[in-house]
Amino acid sequence: MRAGNVLQLGVKELRGLARDATLIGLIVYSFTLSIYSGSSTQPETLNRAAIAIVDEDQSPASSRIATAFYPPYFSVPRLISRHEMDRRMDAGLDTFALDIPPDFQRDLLAGRLPTIQLNIDATRMSQAFTGGGYIQTILSSEIGEFLNRYRGATTVSVDLALRSRFNQELNKSWFGAVTNVISSITMLAIVLTGAALIREREHGTIEHLLVMPVTPLEIMVSKIWSMGLVVLVASAFSLVFVVHGALGAPIEGSPALFLLGAALHIFASTCLGIFLATVANSMPQFGLLLMMVLLPLQVLSGNVTPRESMPPIIQDIMLAAPNTHFVQLSQAILFRGAGIDVIWPQLAALLTIGVLFFFFSLQRFRTFLR
Repeated sequence: MRAGNVLQLGVKELRGLARDATLIGLIVYSFTLSIYSGSSTQPETLNRAAIAIVDEDQSPASSRIATAFYPPYFSVPRLISRHEMDRRMDAGLDTFALDIPPDFQRDLLAGRLPTIQLNIDATRMSQAFTGGGYIQTILSSEIGEFLNRYRGATTVSVDLALRSRFNQELNKSWFGAVTNVISSITMLAIVLTGAALIREREHGTIEHLLVMPVTPLEIMVSKIWSMGLVVLVASAFSLVFVVHGALGAPIEGSPALFLLGAALHIFASTCLGIFLATVANSMPQFGLLLMMVLLPLQVLSGNVTPRESMPPIIQDIMLAAPNTHFVQLSQAILFRGAGIDVIWPQLAALLTIGVLFFFFSLQRFRTFLR
């Protein structure tokens, strides 16, 4: 393999990418607006949920409950009448509707068990599940504090001290930002290399390369380093200006160590992109293959849900995916400030997987060129 050929072929790939406005737009969007919007508007978390309250008691106890709901989890409660409750729920204006019955405070102080009705719009599934638990906790807390003013505080034998490490503010956008960066790195590394090879085939330039004094190894390496460099630079830009700058997420560890892990992950992912491009005959087929491969990689790698909650067989299978190790590495460095003494097993795993993917894809690429 001659370095001059690899360099010139890589520069050719960069020039071809620069002329492709669609891919340039995809790169810019994936590492800026997609990360910012996806991190600041997480759909699975409770954020400004619409809630209405029917206060039929008009007592200090019911007023205390009505003022306990406020942003960012809930919007400011809207006080409505009982006749409006069903109509507003049917129209989708309220996710939660709380009905406080008459004589609620009197029954509460008398030791009876008054009933509060909570209506939930279950079509908004994620907010319905999370918000129902939040509302129950808020009601229990407010009613307990209200009763303690009259009956005295009860002494609890155990004091539970909560410490939230690595994300003291419990800010959902911090975690979402890193998650979206990982997803963008994986997606673009596969898409750019695969699209570069398919573009060569569709434009007929792959035949021109075959009659030139270049080898399949040089062609493949040039596509890997050029497209990988674009993704690496874009991820560094996103980490500094979007994740840390716009979203304010702290970076506890070394950005250089993270970029080292990202480079190994990009190496493995670009090799996977080359392999998929040799299987597909056109860009639409490549897109279909991408959906079949990318979605399981993202969902089962621990990037969306913890691996511990998955079946053991899935956990074992996903050890062969580079995403699994890159997710662990990224969270350890960026959230917990881990050094190379902690994340070296993930680096070694990424290097091993990348080398295996490279040789496997190279054999497939040589067969593809024949």
